[in-house]
Amino acid sequence: MSRVDELLEQARAQLVRVSPDQAELLRGRGALVVDIRPEANRAAEGEIPGAVPVERIVLEWRLDPNGEHRMSGFTADSIVIVVCNEGYSSSLAARDLQALGLHRATDLIGGFRAWRAAGLPVVAGPTPAVT
Repeated sequence: MSRVDELLEQARAQLVRVSPDQAELLRGRGALVVDIRPEANRAAEGEIPGAVPVERIVLEWRLDPNGEHRMSGFTADSIVIVVCNEGYSSSLAARDLQALGLHRATDLIGGFRAWRAAGLPVVAGPTPAVT
């Protein structure tokens, strides 16, 4: 097993990952969906309605619940669902958000592509990312 596979396995061991249907239910209940996919992917494939695009390079600064550069609309108790293309980098990102104090951070199993394959709502993108 490669080291990155080990890191991914360790990250996922501390997450309660959600399926596309579970994510849609949580989104409807007010969970914050954070899309870390590149703009090109969001433009080509669309976006989850209401998802907030946040560039991966600033994710920790924008979602640190106590940080001075944090975006509004969430607290340390918020459910945060991180979305990437296929559910790999989102697992690592969700692990990092948990380390910042977002203990309910998780990610979408299979990423945006699983969401779309499940027939869940998609809107045209790209929405400008939080930078």
